[in-house]
Amino acid sequence: MTERIVLAYSGGLDTSVAIGWIGEATGAEVIAVAVDVGQGGESLETIRQRALGCGAVEAYVADASDEFADEYCMPTLKANALYQGHYPLVSAISRPVIVKHLVKAAREFGATTVAHGCTGKGNDQVRFEVGIQTLGPDLKCIAPVRDLALTRDKAIAFAEEKGLPIETTKKNPYSIDQNVWGRAVETGYLEDIWNAPTKDIYDYTATPEFPPAPDEVTISFEAGVPVAIDGVRVTPLQAIKELNRRAGAQGVGRIDVVEDRLVGIKSREIYEAPGAMALITAHKHLEDITVEREQARFKATVGQRWAELVYDGQWFSPLKRSLDAFIEDTQKYVSGDIRMTLHGGQAIVNGRRSDTSLYDFDLATYDTGDTFDQSMARGFIELWGMSAKVASGRDIRVAGK
Repeated sequence: MTERIVLAYSGGLDTSVAIGWIGEATGAEVIAVAVDVGQGGESLETIRQRALGCGAVEAYVADASDEFADEYCMPTLKANALYQGHYPLVSAISRPVIVKHLVKAAREFGATTVAHGCTGKGNDQVRFEVGIQTLGPDLKCIAPVRDLALTRDKAIAFAEEKGLPIETTKKNPYSIDQNVWGRAVETGYLEDIWNAPTKDIYDYTATPEFPPAPDEVTISFEAGVPVAIDGVRVTPLQAIKELNRRAGAQGVGRIDVVEDRLVGIKSREIYEAPGAMALITAHKHLEDITVEREQARFKATVGQRWAELVYDGQWFSPLKRSLDAFIEDTQKYVSGDIRMTLHGGQAIVNGRRSDTSLYDFDLATYDTGDTFDQSMARGFIELWGMSAKVASGRDIRVAGK
């Protein structure tokens, strides 16, 4: 029986050429796998037909947009996950769901190898291959660009020679990856980190310099998940899309950062994540009134480590699974409403309410009705500073000898 290879297929030039390139290099049949994670653009049927037209023997397509929103974006939101404090893991969280469908397709079609279009310089090769090793440890992995010398100029020449049903261009200044959680842009003139991004690279966000009138929105959460916007019930996918639209119109969610890649180099990235950043902002503010102080402090550390694990391709790791359990426990009371104004590139919270809030007005107020017993403060301070006071006395005593 002829060997079969499953290929993560986007419908673009590189992966379209990779179908025939892999076949010629290995003698294997190629099954193209396309997964919709809310990236927009062409229909799955159009992509499926193109894969078959480029020589795939089978084409597996999956609409995973709701799955992606529910099972990947929502855990990211609950963790308030921002890699290095900036990046909402746009590409990093889409790879595990694609891996899941790659392995599923490999089982369905009897493939022994999984292929992806990543280079040897980026993070995604790790995310794909570690995920595949975890979910399908018997499967082999190849990367045509990295392992089979498929460069862009060779891809264009191959496509023209074979008459493949795709558009080819010798100059595309950017590398772009997008899904419903956001959009990532890199390479080209952006690699000079002194160059400011130009307006043409943005698609999910309007320029914040000339915004429309402020847009006030109320987001309702239940157990850390957005369930309504301005009182209208929504699914997680609908919540992200609606805030992509409204926050994007105000220029919210533009991120320009130099980040530390897993492979040891620094890389300049431009991100657009209007819905993600608006939701994370709202979620953080709701946690401020519903999560106990020490739990919240520790959760910030857990969320940072969670983001690092996911960025580094460890979505399916035991540690990430354990951190998930802790984060999920913290979300028990994260229910309520957050009101925020979207305007001029900012999402500013100006109201919060919750039936499970830890905020006690009578304890917090300085006006009549204050129930806080201030007489307790003196003794509390004495005890709180006792350890440092004793140590300071020791230091003075020893220094005087």
